[in-house]
Amino acid sequence: MINHNNILNKIDYKSELNEAQLDVVLNGDGPCLVLAGAGSGKTKTLVFRVISLLEKGVDPGNILLLTFTNKAAKEMFSRIEKQLGVGIKGLWGGTFHHIGNRFLRKYGQLINIKPNFNILDDHDSSDMIKAAYKEVGLPADKYFPKPSVVKNIIGIASNLSMPIEDVIRDKYDFVKDEYIWIIEKIKGLYAKKKQFSNSLDFDDLLIKWNQLLYENREFKEAMSKKFKYLLIDEYQDTNKIQSDIIENLSGEASNILAVGDDAQSIYGFRGADIKNILQFPQRFKNCKIFKLETNYRSTPEILHLANSCIKNNEGKFDKSLKSIKDQSIKPTLSALISPKEEAKYICQKVLDLQSKNGLALSEVAILFRSHYQSIEIELQLNKKNIPYEMRGGMRFFEQAHIKDLLAYLRIISNFKDEMAWTRILLMLPSIGMATANKIWQRISTFNSVSDFCNDDFSNISSKSQIFVKGLQKNIKKIIEIDENNLPLILTAIFEDYQDYLKSNYENANERIEDIEQLIDFSRQYSSMTQFLSDAVLSEGFGGQRGTENGSDNEEAVVLSTIHQAKGLEWKAVFVVGLNEMQFPHAKSTLKNQDLEEERRLFYVAVTRAKEYLFLTYSLFASDDNLNQPSRFITELPKDSYLRIDDDDDEEVIYLDENGEENQPRKRYLDFQI
Repeated sequence: MINHNNILNKIDYKSELNEAQLDVVLNGDGPCLVLAGAGSGKTKTLVFRVISLLEKGVDPGNILLLTFTNKAAKEMFSRIEKQLGVGIKGLWGGTFHHIGNRFLRKYGQLINIKPNFNILDDHDSSDMIKAAYKEVGLPADKYFPKPSVVKNIIGIASNLSMPIEDVIRDKYDFVKDEYIWIIEKIKGLYAKKKQFSNSLDFDDLLIKWNQLLYENREFKEAMSKKFKYLLIDEYQDTNKIQSDIIENLSGEASNILAVGDDAQSIYGFRGADIKNILQFPQRFKNCKIFKLETNYRSTPEILHLANSCIKNNEGKFDKSLKSIKDQSIKPTLSALISPKEEAKYICQKVLDLQSKNGLALSEVAILFRSHYQSIEIELQLNKKNIPYEMRGGMRFFEQAHIKDLLAYLRIISNFKDEMAWTRILLMLPSIGMATANKIWQRISTFNSVSDFCNDDFSNISSKSQIFVKGLQKNIKKIIEIDENNLPLILTAIFEDYQDYLKSNYENANERIEDIEQLIDFSRQYSSMTQFLSDAVLSEGFGGQRGTENGSDNEEAVVLSTIHQAKGLEWKAVFVVGLNEMQFPHAKSTLKNQDLEEERRLFYVAVTRAKEYLFLTYSLFASDDNLNQPSRFITELPKDSYLRIDDDDDEEVIYLDENGEENQPRKRYLDFQI
């Protein structure tokens, strides 16, 4: 317990907090749901709530603060100690997994878990599942999912309390039905191996913690008495098990302060269940609901657009963000003729923001729904010599599945490309580096790809020869196509690559989508050489300019998926690719709950902007098919944005691929929404 005489700083809550935040801090007893809108100071509110409890004499050991990242927990602890001017000992805080580990180390023996258990990382888990493969006996099919894919299937099934069959059909529809019983058997063997070796994986830290609370009534009651105050950050991101843990820890007083924003629940694909926050008032009787609606980040115009967007969701709490900033410019909406023109416009606007508005490039973000939407933008940023960094992921052409396909083009373009051949050969079953080197040594003596297709490769084992013969057949089919018919060549490569993709990557559907867009993108090229040059130039661009992934380089524009951008902010934000069936994603339009999550994703994107918000889409796809604007645009009121075709006088100078100035042209088309 903190001695009041040790507290160096007297907290003036009224001067530190706005009225809504103060209400939470002073009146947050009992079950409370704090609906904290984007940029409303939720972290500050949580920090001062903990400080208030400590000042009232609550023992730090009676408080449990749960977060979703270690960084968030450390930040909160640091701010608490800084405000109080004294160190805090005994306060329980951290991620769900961190606290679960502490519980199980101390009390796990109640469910037969020894305190010296090992925690398996992703690699360890995959290795253990791989060992189970040998015991279960895999089918002759060479494309049974790799251990990492099966590990993810098992993890989701455990976290969501779903049968393996349902998980596969709902989230891994590329896995064959005849594999289901095998994966179920592997799941059982994996569990036995973990138990035998006294090991837990990350999912077990939550599952076993919840089991500990559920199966031991005395322990559950003791813990609910110990933790008199529960505070949970980002409650909208909790899954079923995490929600059950909170309910199991709640005592009679139910002093639970759940802080979150239903409008920012965007991780359903990871198992987050928005019903946890929407149904919180029903699960906990006499629940108080607080709303933090004062936004300290964005202009009134940006918030008007955001509020107008999210109102179209049915599953939500009603709230409306209000800005503390003065009136400013409206968000703009641009319709460009094609994805290429869209990318050109964005690049020019980035340069304008830098030269005319004085923004550092790091204050600008370009956000997209899916990774493939960055293709044209990356190429144009490169051509305009604008440095950029990809947040939370690789640049498009650096991704493994894209490099795999390009390797085939490279050997067609340059038969002596050793690295491309090695990459292709290592994708074949039963072929490791030693065998790949043997095959390459033979290839290096050939004069053409045709020589490769006709050789018997007698210098390798008969088993390896079987797979090489399959590769010869595939390459022979590819080289019969006109070398410059890139879409047809890539389609032919993709037909034979799909099974490999599905067996090796748990997010195979996303990667398939990337490849489909790569094929579409290739239609604008009549030369394989130019296509490969642009791809390689884009791939090496970041390294040339010294921009590291995740850095805070002031001379780099940030590119990011919207999911990766949550929690961040920039002065200027572009939300691009706002075409129907792209954003919202085509699959999300089949279920209303998925569509509403896509709308929340759009809401998260626009609320990242502090001063400037640009919305863009293209009228035609790369294959000249007509695009439709996203419904997230068409449902907005007309007063929430400026149609920039209204700006009749503004012109842009475009540069061609050689850096030569083209004739000025209007960059916008007259379009109707």
